[in-house]
Amino acid sequence: MPSFGNLFTDLRGEDRTLRVSYHPDRGAVVLSLWNGTLCRGSFRMPADDMDRLLALLTAVRIAAGGGDGAGPGTAAGESDGVAAVPVPEPSVERTGDVSGTVRRVALPAPRVA
Repeated sequence: MPSFGNLFTDLRGEDRTLRVSYHPDRGAVVLSLWNGTLCRGSFRMPADDMDRLLALLTAVRIAAGGGDGAGPGTAAGESDGVAAVPVPEPSVERTGDVSGTVRRVALPAPRVA
C-alpha cells in the first residue's frame, strides 16, 4: 500500500476492509474492497473528482450528526471546521416507462483479476 492512504473496516466484520490510497504520479485515488488478503474490486477515481466526493461525505456527516455540523466525535454545537457544501442532484434522463414489472435475469458471477 502506498505511504499515503488509510484502511477502514466493514461493519459486518469478517475481515472486510476498504483501502483508500492516493497515487500522485497517476493523479488518482484508488478505492479497493478487500476480504482478508484478497482484493475483491477496485475503483480508480481521478483526483479531480475528490471535491465532489468530499462534498457528498460532508453532507452525509452533517446528516448523521443531526444537521448541526457535528459529526461523530464532535459535541453538538461544536464546530469541526467543516462547512456544509450543497451536493448537486445528478441529472437522470428517463428513457422509457419504469412503472411496469421487470423480468429479472441472473447475471454471471463477476471475475476478479
